[in-house]
Amino acid sequence: MSRNPLIDYPGLPPFAAIRPEHVEPAVQQLIADGRARIEQVLAAGQWDWDNLVLALDEEDERLGKAFGPAGHLNGVAQTDALRAAYNACLPALSEYGTEVGQNTRLYAAYQSLRDSGDYAALSPARQKVLDNTLRDFHLSGVDLPADKKARYMDISKRLSELTSTFSDNVLDATQSWQRPVTDAAELDGVPEVALAGAADKAKEQGLDGWLLTLDFPCYYAVICHARNRSLREEIYRAHVTRASDQGPDAGKFDNSGLMDEILSLRQQLAQLLGFGSYAEKSLATKMARSTDEVLGFLRDLARRAKPQAETELAELRAFAAEQGVTELAPWDIAFWSERLREARYSLSEEELRPWFPAETVIAGMFDIVQTLFGIRIRARDGVETWHADVRFYDVLDDDGAPMASFYLDLYARTGKRGGAWMDDCLVRRRRADGSLQQPVAYLTCNFAPPAGGKPGLLTHDEVVTLFHEFGHGLHHMLTEQEDASISGINGVAWDAVELPSQFMENWCWTEEGLRRISGHYETGEPLPADLRDKLLAAKNFQSALGMVRQLEFSLFDMLIHGDNPQQLSIQQVLDQVREEVAAIIPPAFNRFQNSFSHIFAGGYAAGYYSYKWAEVLSADAYSRFEEEGEFNPQTGHDFRRHILAQGGSREPMELFVAFRGREPSVDALLRHSGIAA
Repeated sequence: MSRNPLIDYPGLPPFAAIRPEHVEPAVQQLIADGRARIEQVLAAGQWDWDNLVLALDEEDERLGKAFGPAGHLNGVAQTDALRAAYNACLPALSEYGTEVGQNTRLYAAYQSLRDSGDYAALSPARQKVLDNTLRDFHLSGVDLPADKKARYMDISKRLSELTSTFSDNVLDATQSWQRPVTDAAELDGVPEVALAGAADKAKEQGLDGWLLTLDFPCYYAVICHARNRSLREEIYRAHVTRASDQGPDAGKFDNSGLMDEILSLRQQLAQLLGFGSYAEKSLATKMARSTDEVLGFLRDLARRAKPQAETELAELRAFAAEQGVTELAPWDIAFWSERLREARYSLSEEELRPWFPAETVIAGMFDIVQTLFGIRIRARDGVETWHADVRFYDVLDDDGAPMASFYLDLYARTGKRGGAWMDDCLVRRRRADGSLQQPVAYLTCNFAPPAGGKPGLLTHDEVVTLFHEFGHGLHHMLTEQEDASISGINGVAWDAVELPSQFMENWCWTEEGLRRISGHYETGEPLPADLRDKLLAAKNFQSALGMVRQLEFSLFDMLIHGDNPQQLSIQQVLDQVREEVAAIIPPAFNRFQNSFSHIFAGGYAAGYYSYKWAEVLSADAYSRFEEEGEFNPQTGHDFRRHILAQGGSREPMELFVAFRGREPSVDALLRHSGIAA
């Protein structure tokens, strides 16, 4: 029998060799191996770091190295067979994880190490590993009686299936909608880059003209720029009703029932553990101390931002009325916002694309982080990937020593889920044999691919997205921790994990930063001063509208995961939140929540507020660079040493104070957003 390529492969994942039929057998074998290793560890009777924590980390690593690439491929190169193989593993993985977390003998072993004299001899980082592990045993239900443990197990398995199905439905609903166009007049105003991509899509399917899809680059181009109002309405309705009971695919991929069941099961899980709500359970591992603190934080920001957001909306309505549009429909808002931006600043996002070819932006981004953090980045050819567009890079320290690597997958395509994210391929850790495993990251975006003979050209918004994800990547790759559970982003409180990513966005908004990351795709000329000045002047255009939208999402997330004494439906909660904080109220058919993957299929359940919470941290951290120099290497070194290198080894507030010299203030965020303090 041939060796399964997912089991104990050396080095990087062998993507070219991985087949869907490898996934389930590998997971089954490694779960069995994990159970055997636990019994072997427990048989020791007395435990130290190496024969308990490190021994089980080694086994976890084997399983992660098998299922991690399968999960990654399911996100970036999904096929029906791979989806089936991936989903088939979820119940067994959930059962195994819960079983380990509820193993009272294993918990007792960790507790005995915590209570022994060895604990005091451990480094503070390793003490935190042990404390976190004991906390997580309690959050897994180790204290529960047998019947409640069984119920916890059943709920966990069902949730893993439901959240995966939610994600699958969003992908299917997004890819099911297509709109062939043969009359160029229908697409008047749609930017050239989007037209070239739509023409390429049509050719792929043997069609004449153009093929519109709900892939975000295409959707965004139409909703912002198409002068054809009925086309904007058509694509808007399709986009905001994905995976719901409304719209062109009404009921076909409907997530409504899944969402109700997910929320019900999460609440039951929290109550089994003695929490009043899932939101309370979520905060047990975060910086925020209570749901009241989070709700107060969000509502305070809303109180500050909503008046300005209403003013911004009134200005938009007045501008549209001047152009003869007396009633601003939802599919008009993005279109007329772009026209207002152009009128006010003589600037369009599309006008900037030629100055931001992807390769130039990437090279400039590398130059910036090399200046700030004393690293070098070098492309490496010949590494197996999952698509021809994917690039691979090594990160070297300033003395040329290799320290990390990453895959970069920039462009949208069929079979790839939407959005942008960083995930870990390998985590930095000291192996049992004493060797050091270097971290490897996946960096994934969904930009419009090269088309019409031109390279991939990015909007400035997309440049900001790339910097955001690279910030996550730096957090993963520049860690100095050697224990897996606190290395990189592991063990970092979720409401602090966005600090490095949002922090990196700032260099897209400085004169010197823009000079480094821009270069016209034909001439290489940096972004001209007049365009740069217009871009910087437009930085906070409709910033309050953007902020209250994020606060709407965050409040909705916290409230549906919190106490619900009135037994309001998901839609009713969302309607109430919009009434409280939103400036723009969407139409009744809007089903945004049915594709809100962050909270129903990702890691942000009762944690979406983390974006705004961490934005306070990142804005205030950046304010030190404003004081000491935006490219000051010493300040960059301090950020690397106090934030990026530490991973989850210390509490986030400790790390922030070590870098900033004080606790954070919201003032920098409001100032950067152009909102009165």
